[in-house]
Amino acid sequence: MTHRTVGYPAGLPDDPLANVTEPTPECPVEITLSALHGRWTTLVVRELLRGDRSYSELRTALPMLSDKVLSDRLTQLGEAGVVERDRRPGWPPRVRYALTPSGHRLGPVLQALWDWGRKPEHKTAG
Repeated sequence: MTHRTVGYPAGLPDDPLANVTEPTPECPVEITLSALHGRWTTLVVRELLRGDRSYSELRTALPMLSDKVLSDRLTQLGEAGVVERDRRPGWPPRVRYALTPSGHRLGPVLQALWDWGRKPEHKTAG
């Protein structure tokens, strides 16, 4: 079995979706970037990679994140199939947020982004 990128430059998949002339909603890279778009999104995912959390636990872990943005990011990640919301019965009702299996697969993606950004040649002038 040959690797799917054999015959293509490194990082370019042998897939018709990769041979387009403009971004398309079906492009796997665009789907990933869409799921992760927005300030704070990667930090919310990072916290959930550490385990399921309540809303207040997420607020404590990310104290500079506003309630509105956290709520927006959790909604966005839920719509993208990255996060699931588990409402447990009782009073008051308890809600936990957890990554879906798809969300857990973002761990290596975030690690790759981190590794790329840590290279000295990628530092921005400050």
